[in-house]
Amino acid sequence: MPVGMMIWLSCCGLVGLVWASRQFAVVRAVRHDRRLRPDSHEPLGEDAPRLTVLVSAKDEEDNIETCVDSLLAQDYPNLEIIAINDRSDDRTGEILDQIQRKHGDRVQAVHVRRLADGWFGKNHAMHTGMKYATGKWLCFIDADCRQTSDKTLSMAMQEALSRKVDFLSVLPVLETKTFWERLIQPICAAILVIWFDPEKVNNPRCKAAYANGAFMMMSRDAYQKIGGHTAVKTELNEDICMARLAKDDGLRLFVIQNDGLYLTRMYSTFLEAWRGWSRIFFGTFRTYRRLFATLGLVLSMSVFPFVSLAVAIVGLIMAGDGARENWWTALFVTGAVVTMLEIVIFQFMRLVRAANWAWATYFFGVLLGVGMLVVALRKAAGASTTWRGTTYHNDQGAQPEDQPEVAMSDSTIGSVVEIGGVGDTRPVTDA
Repeated sequence: MPVGMMIWLSCCGLVGLVWASRQFAVVRAVRHDRRLRPDSHEPLGEDAPRLTVLVSAKDEEDNIETCVDSLLAQDYPNLEIIAINDRSDDRTGEILDQIQRKHGDRVQAVHVRRLADGWFGKNHAMHTGMKYATGKWLCFIDADCRQTSDKTLSMAMQEALSRKVDFLSVLPVLETKTFWERLIQPICAAILVIWFDPEKVNNPRCKAAYANGAFMMMSRDAYQKIGGHTAVKTELNEDICMARLAKDDGLRLFVIQNDGLYLTRMYSTFLEAWRGWSRIFFGTFRTYRRLFATLGLVLSMSVFPFVSLAVAIVGLIMAGDGARENWWTALFVTGAVVTMLEIVIFQFMRLVRAANWAWATYFFGVLLGVGMLVVALRKAAGASTTWRGTTYHNDQGAQPEDQPEVAMSDSTIGSVVEIGGVGDTRPVTDA
């Protein structure tokens, strides 16, 4: 057998051994798969700690009413809801005002009119909403989340208290309706798992830190200790950054999957998913080193085996009689590696509750993931990032914070707080 072929097949064998080790990890994850459910704990009593839920919404007229209504339906006994309209150009603000008029002081609407210097949009909106929060505990939720149980907040609080954690992130069940969503979402989630193994995240002795901004619950003391949203004012992935700060400060961080508590639909079109996941990869991995390392791992572990199998098939077809034995060996080795890979991916897809056919399209999903990582690398080079109508310039740091101007206006029931921040200057500009 030629030396080059021996080196190639040796590399394939090493990749196969790595996938074999991942098989044990997936089996262990399936065995210890514990999810937060509506019946995970006993109901909370009237002595439940005061909880403030904050929802930030920019151009979310299709989601915000469903989101807030599902929060209003919660059985949590000591709850306030603050919904922040972050410079929306659609009916989001109007819908929030209508909800407040209907439900009185159960919901407080906050309107951010301008973006303060040196802030990214969502972080500034949450920071502004926090000025009116009275809870001993805080819960930050995305506007595209829909609570499917009236016990979501109660179960999350009971989980945090029983585990004695300072920062709890309940991971979303992703609602996928189109082919592209079902193809892309589980693959991109798998790429994140490369760096954020839940077992390590939940281990106080490990540095790995992760949280999902769709649902982050923390004590007010923990929020203040990590510096609040001011500490992550120019971070696109403020959730993971806050989780890192929490672990660095010695706070107890815990993530858990949910079953039957809430859903979120991240992106409804291919273009939204492409832009959104590219932004997530850039904001999550942050540096050239991590982005290159992630890209290298994806290429070597997930693309290389399939390409090698294709090369072995073509080589066998084109080989002469003297070389066919070597190419049969190559076909056996590469086929075994791809088989092991697909066995692991099949079980992983079941674990994350992806579509039944998702394992069969894994290679094509991975190619899209590679493309998104390449876009993230370009962003790391200093290119700007546009998200939700705002362009963020990555090559500049935060500017000094200006205090927003606050105007209060009375409505028939309760009050609507209107915030008008100063300036629309770099590093953040409306697009």
